Amino acid sequence: MRIVTWNINSMRARQERVEEWLREVEPDVVLLQETKLADDAFPTLAFEALGYTCAHYGQGQWNGVAILSKAGIEDVVSNFAGGGDPDPDARILTATCGGVRVTSVYVPNGRSLDDDHYTYKLWWLGRLIEHLDADPHATPDLPVIVGGDFNIAPDDRDVHDPKVLVGATHGSAPERERLAELEAWGLTDVFRRFHEADRMFSWWDYRGGDFHQGRGMRIDLLMCSPSVIERATWTAIDRNARKGKQPSDHAPVMVDIDD
Repeated sequence: MRIVTWNINSMRARQERVEEWLREVEPDVVLLQETKLADDAFPTLAFEALGYTCAHYGQGQWNGVAILSKAGIEDVVSNFAGGGDPDPDARILTATCGGVRVTSVYVPNGRSLDDDHYTYKLWWLGRLIEHLDADPHATPDLPVIVGGDFNIAPDDRDVHDPKVLVGATHGSAPERERLAELEAWGLTDVFRRFHEADRMFSWWDYRGGDFHQGRGMRIDLLMCSPSVIERATWTAIDRNARKGKQPSDHAPVMVDIDD
């Protein structure tokens, strides 16, 4: 079973590329972020023609998350589960696919450490823990994957130059502490179970030729519960999907798990 997370940065701009990649790679479950579509504009029929059942939670030209699955989609939850405050944006979508509870997340960027959006980011990450606690289908002893664009480089290996994050978002101590809380809940960054090297990125800024110059960050994560980690056989970042005409600024991150 191949599960993928990919921030596509606009379905309207990238639909043809996404469909081509799906035909080539044939993943079973795909977690998408930044679809930038309303629900009624999501190209469900196009993905159904490729064998996928779809769930989408969008708000128009901003944000938007989706789950595509060849393994069925059950018990869909849009926004946070439980009785806490909902997210005003469309940034989280959860479903069960092939017996695995998957959540597609688009964590707020944060902008800068003195911006209200940074406070919102930390609140959002705290609500993510509450969401997991409130979801009866997501407990640490069950197969759970929270995947998406976390907008956090987990450690200094995950950024081309750690100095660029000093006094900035994506690598601040409070953000990494929130990620550590997610790990304490029972989730592990599966990529690091297979790869220890630095400079293995999933995002490169469009500006300044960053992709070709190797200036990027690894901010797209698949956080997996112990039973998923035990079944994981392979994981990779598909840099080739970042090449060519009109790519997203993110590359897909993939994990294969035994059925």
